[in-house]
Amino acid sequence: MPSLFRFLTVVGVIAGVIYGAIFALANFVNPKPREMTVTIPADKFLKK
Repeated sequence: MPSLFRFLTVVGVIAGVIYGAIFALANFVNPKPREMTVTIPADKFLKK
């Protein structure tokens, strides 16, 4: 039984580190807005 608790503790710590990294990326990294142009071929507008 102690090995089960140790396993669950390790999994919990790993999950906490991953959650913390995702939280930090979501809140502290700001993307740089930039303009984007996409050319769409004319045949995409024609109905067949």
